[in-house]
Amino acid sequence: MPSTNLTFANQDAHRAWLASQATLPAGFRTGVACFEFTPREAPKPARMTLTLIAPDKPAPDFAAMFTRNAFPGAPVIVGRKCLGGAALGAIIVNNKISNVCAPGGIEIAERICTETARLLGIAPEQVLPSSTGVIGWTLPADAIIAALPQAVAALAGGSIMPAAEGIVTTDLYPKIRRASVGGGSIVGIAKGAGMIEPDMATMLVYILTDLAVPRDALRAMLARAVDASFNTISIDSDTSTSDTVVLVSSGKVPCAPGEYAAFEAALTQVCRDLAEDVVRNGEGVRHVMRVTVKGAPDRETARSLGKAIVNAPLFKCAVAGNDPNVGRLVQAIGKHVGAHMPALDLSRLSARMGGIGIFANGAFRLDPVKEKALVAHLRGAELYASAAPKDGVFTPPIHFPPHERSVEIEIDLAGEQGATGACTVFGGDLTHEYVSENADYRS
Repeated sequence: MPSTNLTFANQDAHRAWLASQATLPAGFRTGVACFEFTPREAPKPARMTLTLIAPDKPAPDFAAMFTRNAFPGAPVIVGRKCLGGAALGAIIVNNKISNVCAPGGIEIAERICTETARLLGIAPEQVLPSSTGVIGWTLPADAIIAALPQAVAALAGGSIMPAAEGIVTTDLYPKIRRASVGGGSIVGIAKGAGMIEPDMATMLVYILTDLAVPRDALRAMLARAVDASFNTISIDSDTSTSDTVVLVSSGKVPCAPGEYAAFEAALTQVCRDLAEDVVRNGEGVRHVMRVTVKGAPDRETARSLGKAIVNAPLFKCAVAGNDPNVGRLVQAIGKHVGAHMPALDLSRLSARMGGIGIFANGAFRLDPVKEKALVAHLRGAELYASAAPKDGVFTPPIHFPPHERSVEIEIDLAGEQGATGACTVFGGDLTHEYVSENADYRS
């Protein structure tokens, strides 16, 4: 569940709330620079944003997790090397082009890191690069390097909002979450709208804290937090080649070992909130689905079954249309279990949607009253109504999340005694808008 249950009347109200969350932890600065360029592979004008995140001095306590996609982007390859370094001095992010399997991609990423380091007076190996956008295109290295001094000159403390806005691509709005622990804070930002089924961790997440937690503890905590959050979401079942989650501590605020549990709980909540924000801001998503599976032999079984539900195309389409076609839900469960865990006993399975019992003991439990209530539940969770494309172009009717309601689905496997495996998975529906946006992504 999110740590909040927010409702926003309009974009201004949402932005005011984001601003209230955006205060940087002590010891960090961010800077942004924008420039025009022409992609080599598609010669038409485009605009790129560079986002620079830097601790006041290189931070020895940092952690990062990256995609498990077997075709990782060049920044992921370079970023992994940073994990063995003595400290992290900066993160440099570009949008529009993801620098994945492009000719000379690693060399370009390293060149950008070297120039960033020179401008900041730190070592090149202390710079972690991130890129997001079109796969396969080449980064405009000369244009990026020419814009770097502007990003460095813009470095300032205060608010993380410029960075949250700078890293987006097809996102409808920036995403910021924070938590307070003792005398310090944890603040995170995320980019992500499509090609989202993290498996670690285009999704980019940067989490900053001023609490002094040692590197080994940070890395263990981040791994657990990612597993409990980003690894339990899916918008479209595609794992990005660029997924990155970075956590950096400036060490400005003491944090005793006795406070580590509170720190990890806050970190996990920030990650969970950001993960749900990513789904709620998914490309074309009009309904967020929250699927809770319990009574499974283990958590991994529960998670895989939850993901099978949120990734089932026919069920996703039914949800998009406010049609409680729960036959598609049960089909998705049966398909996954039959293919991947045929020994799993489904004889005691029960299912609820919106708190309404729809299936138990091998049979549906439906009637006209329930059908009407199910439709109402779906409509109540809708973020916005479908709108036909104008001149072949889909223009989202909103650029803020009006509420945090979800389509609530509960699956109880009622397994043998001791079967306490449980997991909550978030996903989105499959809409006309999603197809339109991705059909025209590069054109």
